[in-house]
Amino acid sequence: MIRKAVLPVAGFGTRCLPASKAIPKEMITIVDRPVIQYVVEEAIAAGIREIVLVTSSNKSAIENHFDTHAELEASLEKKGKHELLTMLRNIVPDDVSIISIRQGVPLGLGHAVLCARPILGDDEPFAVLLPDVLVDNSANSATDLAGMLAAYDQQQTAQLMVEEVAWEQVEKYGIVAPAGDVPAANESADLAGMVEKPKRDAAPSNLAVIGRYALPGHIFSILEKTPPGAGGEIQLTDALETLREQMGVQAYRMQGVTYDCGQPLGYLEATLAYARRHPEFGEAFQTLLSRYHQGE
Repeated sequence: MIRKAVLPVAGFGTRCLPASKAIPKEMITIVDRPVIQYVVEEAIAAGIREIVLVTSSNKSAIENHFDTHAELEASLEKKGKHELLTMLRNIVPDDVSIISIRQGVPLGLGHAVLCARPILGDDEPFAVLLPDVLVDNSANSATDLAGMLAAYDQQQTAQLMVEEVAWEQVEKYGIVAPAGDVPAANESADLAGMVEKPKRDAAPSNLAVIGRYALPGHIFSILEKTPPGAGGEIQLTDALETLREQMGVQAYRMQGVTYDCGQPLGYLEATLAYARRHPEFGEAFQTLLSRYHQGE
C-alpha cells in the first residue's frame, strides 16, 4: 500500500487575497484548525506515514504548525492545561514524519511534484493531495482516499480521483474521458484521455479531477522530460497524459463531498459544513445559524 504523500503548498494563493497576503492560504482556519491540517489528517487516516510538503520561502508558518513548539508546550504544562497540550502533541502522531522541501521557482504543479523526487525516489508509488480541496467523508463508512489507494494497490495503475459535477459546470474543471462505461462510486475505470475545461457540448463526461492522485514513481522521469505547457509551467496533466499512453491511468470515482478552499466562498461553505457537526461548537453554531436565518 502507498505510505507516502506529497502536498504542494508553494503557491501564492492569489484567489484568497488579501487574507493570504501575510499568511499561507493553507493556514486559513476552518472552524478550529487550518485547512491544511484537515488534509494531513485525511492522509494519515488513509495510512500515509510520510508526508512531503513542497513549500516556498513564504510558507514557514505551515512547517511551524507541524513542528514541536517547545516553549508553548512547556507553558501549557506549567499551567496544567493538559487537554490543550495533548491536542498539540497529537497534531502529528509519533509514527508519522513530515518533511519539507522548497520549490525555489513557481514553475507549476508538475514541477512542485517533481521537487519531491530527491526524498521519494523513483521506485515507490505515492499519493498527491492538493490542499486547496477538502474531501468530506463524514457520511461514508470509509474515506475516498483510502479507497483510491486500495485501488492502486489492486490495479497497480495510476489513479485520479474524480467526482460527478453538474454538466453546466464542466467548463471549470479538468474532465476525464473514460475508455468505456463511467465508473460507479468507489470503483475505477480506464481512461482514454483528459480534457481541460471543455465546452459542455464537447465534454466526454461530467467527471472532474479534484486534486487527489495515486502515482507510480515513474512519473518523476516523465515530469523531468515534460516541456512547459499552459502558462509556461510544467503541467502535471501533461505528464499524466504521457503516463496514460505508456502505462495506463484510471479514474477513481469518489462518493464524498468536496469543498474548494482555493477561493473565499469555498472556505465559507466548508466552515458551514464542518461547524454544524463539530463536537464542541456544533450545537451553538446551529443556534447562530437559526438566529441569522430568522433575521432575514
